[in-house]
Amino acid sequence: MAQAIKKQALGRGLSALLKDPENDIKSVLDKNADKVVGNIVELEIDAIEINPFQPRSNFNEESLQELATSIKELGVIQPITVRKTDFNKYQLISGERRLRASKLAGLNVVPAYIRIANDNESLTMALVENIQRHDLDPIEIALSYQRLIDEIQLTQEQMSERVGKKRSTIANYLRLLKLDPIIQTGIRDGFISMGHGRAIINIENQDIQTSIYQKIVSQNLSVRETEALVKNYQHSLKPKSTSKAKTNSFAIPAEANKVITDYFGAKVEVKIAGNGKGKISIPFHSEEDFNRIIKLIKG
Repeated sequence: MAQAIKKQALGRGLSALLKDPENDIKSVLDKNADKVVGNIVELEIDAIEINPFQPRSNFNEESLQELATSIKELGVIQPITVRKTDFNKYQLISGERRLRASKLAGLNVVPAYIRIANDNESLTMALVENIQRHDLDPIEIALSYQRLIDEIQLTQEQMSERVGKKRSTIANYLRLLKLDPIIQTGIRDGFISMGHGRAIINIENQDIQTSIYQKIVSQNLSVRETEALVKNYQHSLKPKSTSKAKTNSFAIPAEANKVITDYFGAKVEVKIAGNGKGKISIPFHSEEDFNRIIKLIKG
């Protein structure tokens, strides 16, 4: 919690810096630009305009309202990204859905990453350096990876080389961003681990995700127990066969078995398989007995 308060205070401090006419940062070379690049800044929503060249025309109102409700409870988990166009004026690059939902939630400010002129390499360096820190939670790391993809257009292979991590490791972090926002917050606040998150992500239904998350927290489940819970849920979704396998097998009446035994004068064994096929075994004790049975068969 202390970490979140510290970040929030930092965001407000940077916001004040950007609204100071004497510190109007226009380039990465300007004074205090290093404090902005790679950091989260709280911006007034009214200072942000939608990019007219990349409008997203269709927004599901119900989905937006659900996101607005989530933002009221948890805040904006993933900051938007804007481009600085003038003094205290910004243009949206990514996150229009989050921006619209923030307005519905009644927010006046929204956390944002600010892109300024010629900051590409500086931003890359700042993000890579940020990822190397040891006090980051898994969601913060995932968001940094996502920014390198969205804003710098790095591939996972290129990121692997830059940050010294395996490509599979990067992919595992990025998958966490598909979790329900409540679960992402749970990871950030330390209620569950990244291992728990990786197990839950195998379930697509976010309502089921949150249900399992609540069980993990309330019952203090381990990662292994969570994996078993997810596996059992997935197994329950598989269609169950209701029809029994057809069989052609049948039972030999005791009377029929007695008739065969009496006829050959020996204890005859009859076996039947599930497909209805079978065999009759007639024992004999000598060559003489064998010849006797042959004569009976010949009639």
